[in-house]
Amino acid sequence: MLPGMKVNLRHLRTFLWTVQTGSITRAAELSNVSQPAVTQAIRRLERHFGMTLFERTPRGLFATAAGKVLAERCAQALGRLDGVLHALAPRLPLTATSSQLTALIAAVEAENFTLAARRLGLAQPTIHRAIAELEQEAGRELFERTSRGMLASRAAANLARAAELAFAEIDQAEAAMGEMGGREVGRIAIGAMPLSRASVLPMAIAGFRKQWPTLPIRAVEGPYRALLDGLRRGRLDFLIGALRDPLPTEDIEQEFLFADELAVVCGPDHPVLADGIPTRDRLAEYPWMVAPAGTPTRVMFDHVFAGFETPASIVETSSVVLMRQTLAISDHLGLVSAGQITYDVELGSLVRLPIDLHETARPIGLSMRKDWVPTRAQAVFLDEVRAAARQVGPSRPATGMQA
Repeated sequence: MLPGMKVNLRHLRTFLWTVQTGSITRAAELSNVSQPAVTQAIRRLERHFGMTLFERTPRGLFATAAGKVLAERCAQALGRLDGVLHALAPRLPLTATSSQLTALIAAVEAENFTLAARRLGLAQPTIHRAIAELEQEAGRELFERTSRGMLASRAAANLARAAELAFAEIDQAEAAMGEMGGREVGRIAIGAMPLSRASVLPMAIAGFRKQWPTLPIRAVEGPYRALLDGLRRGRLDFLIGALRDPLPTEDIEQEFLFADELAVVCGPDHPVLADGIPTRDRLAEYPWMVAPAGTPTRVMFDHVFAGFETPASIVETSSVVLMRQTLAISDHLGLVSAGQITYDVELGSLVRLPIDLHETARPIGLSMRKDWVPTRAQAVFLDEVRAAARQVGPSRPATGMQA
């Protein structure tokens, strides 16, 4: 089996039929396998998860608490996957293997069979054979060979995404079942936008570690589009940062946590500090460091200077570290989330100008997949995020900007 999901898809289907019918005989008929094959599949799953999945009684098989958790997650995973598989070919839900789907995911992402094989630590013919088997069953090519590489068809891209989400759901099942056994299993993967990294996320991690001292946590940084893609593929559990209006896609839901406004900041020796409350025209005379075009912060920057002279010198960056260091040694001004620079202002490394930008307030919150069901550990972490958010808020200046 290729690296990826460690559980056999056919075993999971057989297990789910057994749960739904309470009968190995009936599950064998529906799965088109022998009764010993059903029994063997269940035993392998029990060994893999380290838990008993059924209570065997004279009246039939009944799922244990762990079995019910796995069944619920399996139904979610296979329900998502089978619809896409069936759309390609009616037999694919029965024939597609996790090895083939893992190869497909790698090939879609790498756009090259050789690179896909290298990422999975396999020989290129292994990847090629797995894709060819899927294409033969589907009765169509899943990739277009071009001078730029192997471009996935829409069907291939949809199937790869559905497979990733299905695999992520089974990982969730393993984590939830581990929790039932008193173990810290699984991981928490967070898409961390800039504001969360400076305030909410550190507080949430510190609070979470008091209850879950060893569970792996991965905070991923990057552009919003990349983080959103990771969320929709199941690689990230949730995002923390500025919410979008309208929603970026229909399969995402957002939860408001608090409103954050922007602040104009400078170094402690900046000449603008002698101006009192500077005018917009005065601010436009200085070079600025602002967020990249297309981001909510940049939209707000353009709004602040609407109808006024726009600063001629602009450096685009999403790095607060770069902004902080540049402001410390130059006459640049910066427009940044008030929550991101709270500690810098307290330490005196940055100064927040007495400018009221309440019109720039933007919603900060969580973005999650609509059908995502967190494990107990993930739910605890989300509660810690919410608790941290209640402690975070912009310190509003009392005076307004002069025109």
